[in-house]
Amino acid sequence: MQFKAVIGQKSTKQKLIQAFAEDRIPHAQLFVGPLGNGKIALAVAYAQYINCTNRQHNDSCGECGSCRKISQYIHPDLHFTLPVIKTSTIDKPTTNDYIAKWRPYFQENPYPQYEKWMQIIAEENKQGSIFVFEAKELIRKLNQKSYEADYKVSIIWLAETMNDECANKILKILEEPPAKTLFILISESEEKLLSTIRSRCQLVRIPKISESELAAAIAPLVASTTSNPSTIARLSKGNYFLALELMEQDEQRNYNFTQFANLMRNGYGRKLQEILSWSEEIAGIGRVKQMAMLKYCGELLRENFISNFKEPSLIFMDDQELAFSSKFAPFINEKNVIGLFNEFEKAYFDISKNGNAKLIFTDLGLKVSKLIRL
Repeated sequence: MQFKAVIGQKSTKQKLIQAFAEDRIPHAQLFVGPLGNGKIALAVAYAQYINCTNRQHNDSCGECGSCRKISQYIHPDLHFTLPVIKTSTIDKPTTNDYIAKWRPYFQENPYPQYEKWMQIIAEENKQGSIFVFEAKELIRKLNQKSYEADYKVSIIWLAETMNDECANKILKILEEPPAKTLFILISESEEKLLSTIRSRCQLVRIPKISESELAAAIAPLVASTTSNPSTIARLSKGNYFLALELMEQDEQRNYNFTQFANLMRNGYGRKLQEILSWSEEIAGIGRVKQMAMLKYCGELLRENFISNFKEPSLIFMDDQELAFSSKFAPFINEKNVIGLFNEFEKAYFDISKNGNAKLIFTDLGLKVSKLIRL
């Protein structure tokens, strides 16, 4: 992947190129920033740039042997570390067990999404993690000599999914890696990383993609539809994979909206039986989808609260959501908005810790029915 294939991020690209030119590449960097802004795409483009054998001023050549192998994610000195799952046949999982599924997924969309990755590899009610087995395998790989590149590059996607045992295991090699070894950790929740991990990395904050740059990038994809790229770019708030979902009228997003609307209507009507039926349905969709739905609900709560201030520039909803909000928004106010946010966050946390889904969503429905009338 070349830098030119990464949407926007001109300033970050220039900083990375300059660091290489001045021979001051940190041995460990932590790329952080909002969802869908191209952090891992930048990491791969950087790995390709520093190992290119015919490097240009602002980009890799894209044609040499090193570039071709990295662009196909088969270079022996480029190592991915990903959240994976345990199964009945894989009790000590590492990225090696799933790399054959990762390559085509990342090839198709270098702006990967955790939920989509889990749908590809996970059974129902499974959550991905980076286990200690991964740390042992990574240390083994990086202690070997480079096969053909100047730099061995280890990209750890969603580093916050490392369990504590794994994180502690890589501390030493992260602090004192073999010569010409570069770590790039990718995180969307840096606060979940161990402080000892964060302290060993140079922080690189990567902003969201600007609306104009995102609109230009997706314009060819919506040329044959009635969608407006500027509107999609604005609604997606710099999140490329959310823009793709909006263009595709993502089924999961529509499902999440329907469930949010049902919960709020049933809660306001104090319809206990409907709330119990709702919680039973949501309890059966699997934890990854449950977490995605709860995240969506939190975002839509925010949009409805903000819409009460009559500032269109601050509102990010599609036509379906706006139509619902026109009547619903007044019920989200200063008296209940914080309480509602807290309940959805609590449910998200409890689900992420493998709590009993039916009890969690029943409790959430009952709390919403109380708060929505304040």
